Amino acid sequence: MGLTAAHELLRKGFDVTIFEKDDRVGGMSASFDFDGLKIERYYHFFCKPDAPVFEMLAEFGLSGRLKWVETKMGFFYRGELFKWGNPIALLLFPHLGFLSKIRFGLQVFLSIRRKNWDKLDRVSALRWIKDFTGEKTYEVLWESLLDLKFHRYKDRLSAAWVGRRLKRVGLSRKNILTEELAYLEGGVEVLLDALTARIKELGGRIFLNAEVTRISRGKETLSLAVDDRELSFDKVLSTMPLPYIPRMVPGLPGGVLEKYKQLENIGVVCVILKLTGSLTENFWLNISDPEIALPGIIEFSNIRPLPDKVVYFPFYLPRDHGNFSKSDDYFLAEVKAYCKKINPNFEENWVLAAGVHRYEYAQPVCPPGFLGMLPPIETGLEGFYAVDTSYYYPEDRSISESILMGKGAANLLLGDKKLQQEGQKKYVTLMRLKTAKR
Repeated sequence: MGLTAAHELLRKGFDVTIFEKDDRVGGMSASFDFDGLKIERYYHFFCKPDAPVFEMLAEFGLSGRLKWVETKMGFFYRGELFKWGNPIALLLFPHLGFLSKIRFGLQVFLSIRRKNWDKLDRVSALRWIKDFTGEKTYEVLWESLLDLKFHRYKDRLSAAWVGRRLKRVGLSRKNILTEELAYLEGGVEVLLDALTARIKELGGRIFLNAEVTRISRGKETLSLAVDDRELSFDKVLSTMPLPYIPRMVPGLPGGVLEKYKQLENIGVVCVILKLTGSLTENFWLNISDPEIALPGIIEFSNIRPLPDKVVYFPFYLPRDHGNFSKSDDYFLAEVKAYCKKINPNFEENWVLAAGVHRYEYAQPVCPPGFLGMLPPIETGLEGFYAVDTSYYYPEDRSISESILMGKGAANLLLGDKKLQQEGQKKYVTLMRLKTAKR
């Protein structure tokens, strides 16, 4: 998001400097050296509605790097692995009655076709799911997933957020029986490298390992405390997680400050294993099992061809959850036990390498009425703008939404209040910006 905004501003002739606390750009899309394999710290894939990504890839001559793959989805329920993700799999699933299956399928179908999400913004996701599909379907398909991803916040979710997730993946199909998703050959780093190179060609400066600790307003400019330096800028755009802002920007108006403090977030501890063998045939495996404290696993090598099998295990946890601060070894032991439960053939010697990554604010909690809860992007502190993944709402986090919001934020800084975006996401973006400025 920050890189896209910088790129847009530079193209309009602005002088732009980027400060990145990490030792690399990209945030949650950044890669690392995984025992000789360059791969993202957190998994990323692309769906057919992700037009902003396709446009940027075309701009940088990278369209040929996007590879579409027929992917499979599974559902691990109470110790048994089932096929999932298409009507036949749903009809063959033995733990729901026929009427429940029809009601669930109809809710997914209607979510895919829905164009306006305003009404569902103020509806509880739990109420929406239960009223439409019934208590039994909620218990079997949803309860464990929401509990393990949102914990104490699971009854504070907007139906619009859940419905848009169903729509995004539901639209990424080759046909009614086959899901088709995409990966970037060489990984997301290919796009990050191209974007970074273009920013530098346009005169932009990028400082890594550069932590901004305070933002304040002077007489004519904004002052940034960066490590041991004080630097002045006419305008500042923050794309860091919103929960960092209250303690970093003491000069915010009181009402805006309170909006920031009301926002909740979930962190993630993501384990990644490199294995000699495949756990399942699925790219995405949803899990509802009392002995597995994960909402799902992502076997990334089942979408992107890799020399070895690579699997992500995301533990979504609030920062104050007792497990969030537990050691890497604790999480590694957990996932190895889960691997054995999912695939009885799994052995410890399958593991060639392991990594653990943590992110304090990975998933915004989006309760009913979330659109009206968001602080204004133009914060009230003159020249200071702030966005993060919360503003993708009702969309979930994705690289496509990062690009879209990066361009939107740049247009706000440029004084262009009307975004020139095309396609089905136009109304979502305009709705976001209208609400944010209200």
